[in-house]
Amino acid sequence: MMPESLPSHSGFSSGAAGQAYNQTAFRHFLAIERRRAERSGRPLLLVLVTLQQRTDRDVLPAATAAAIFRGLGETVREVDFVGWFREGLVAGAVLTQGSGTAAEPTRALVSERVLRALRAHVTDGVARNLRVRVLRFDPRISAHSEQEPAAKASGH
Repeated sequence: MMPESLPSHSGFSSGAAGQAYNQTAFRHFLAIERRRAERSGRPLLLVLVTLQQRTDRDVLPAATAAAIFRGLGETVREVDFVGWFREGLVAGAVLTQGSGTAAEPTRALVSERVLRALRAHVTDGVARNLRVRVLRFDPRISAHSEQEPAAKASGH
């Protein structure tokens, strides 16, 4: 895919992480990171943020979405990215796992950290209805071939 054909960013600022990608770009970069995780043998975390108590047809209000992306932006590093996992409905962040030797964060710790950051940016009513899921994609060695790892998703 040529750089000029990459989808545009959405208009929401996400703090230090730059801007939130639209769904097409977010999924494109997620696919790249999943392949990279498979090659490196390191796990990948996908954080999904939804707002309960609304129908699937209700998109997030612009101010709420902007607040969610600001909160997500505070929880990611330069190598991570945020955007729409499902345009207007589900915000996401991809947390890549570096090569460092530090203990990897658990899904529960990541979820708590994200919720804490989100609550600082949204109203109390919105905060009560936020749902954060952290999915971990674990590359694993296939029983048939040690050269071809497969990704496995696990939910929270």
